[in-house]
Order: sequence, then structure tokens, then C-alpha cells
Amino acid sequence: MQADYFDRPALAVAPELIGAQLRIGPCTGIITETEAYGRDDPASHSFSGPRPRNATMFGPAGYAYVYRSYGIHWCLNVVCQRGEAVLLRALAPVEGQALMESRRGQTGPRIAAGPGRLAQAMGITGADDGRPFGAEDFQIVTGQRLPLLVGPRIGISRATDWPWRFGAEGAASLSRPFPRR
Repeated sequence: MQADYFDRPALAVAPELIGAQLRIGPCTGIITETEAYGRDDPASHSFSGPRPRNATMFGPAGYAYVYRSYGIHWCLNVVCQRGEAVLLRALAPVEGQALMESRRGQTGPRIAAGPGRLAQAMGITGADDGRPFGAEDFQIVTGQRLPLLVGPRIGISRATDWPWRFGAEGAASLSRPFPRR
């Protein structure tokens, strides 16, 4: 996907990434869960404006915004239009599963079910913050469209009722179940 694809509102990009492939080094997975974070969103890191920690969110679209959650887990986002990003919450392994499992110390389809698990399985660290998607070993590639689940975001304390979380219906790798409709 080209950078201009991402230069749109995060809320438009997030559902379209469900079914896309994330390729990082020798590992590939199908993105099965995302969350959108907008510029005027009180749950977004960009809500209070540019800071050193969130500077990447105010840079070019199509770049990785990587941050530590609770000082423990790395989280991978793709920057959309200025001040907006999509958090990649979960993926289903396709290639390099043995390496993902060794990084996680676990086996099975849920090794990347959750943003911290996804980053660990894919080998993401703070050194990847500001890295452009598009290189052969660091890219998001269009995939097949999958039936969508939509629900409120999780793991946040503000705007918790906004339906800005998207998932692949029936995916075993979702971080948590979606509320029943």
C-alpha cells in the first residue's frame, strides 16, 4: 500500500486493513483486528498536540508509530492523516510462525492476539518508530476483504463507547470477543 492510501482519516483506514497482510522481516500475518484513533479523539495520543513521544503521529502518512503501553509492551500503529493512526491489535500468522512462537514463548493461532503480543511476535521495538511501511521487509499489503465486526475500543479510559474497533468475523486471533449485536 502506498503512503497516499493511508493519508485519510484513521476511521476510514482501520476497517479496510482487516484482511490485509503485515510483513515484517520473515514473518507475515493477516491483520484481524484494528482500532482507529483520530486527531480530536480524547483517547488518542495526539489529542493534546505534538509532543516528543507522539511526534510520528504528526509526520507523514504510511509510517509506523510505535510506543510502549504501560511501560511494558510495544504497540504498532500505522500513521494516517496528520495526528491520526490505526492501532494494529491482532493478526493471524501466515509465514514465519515458528519464529513468532519463539519470540512469544507460546504456540498456536493466538500468538499475536493483542497489540503487545502482535508487536512481540513480529519483532517490533521502539527502533521501528518512524519507519516507513513499503520496504520489502516492512510493509502492509492489500488482502482479501473479510466480514467485519465493529465494536467499542478496549484497553482505554476515554471515549470507550466509540465503535472504532474492527475485527474479522470468526477469527481465532482476536484479542477479545466483540459484543453481541
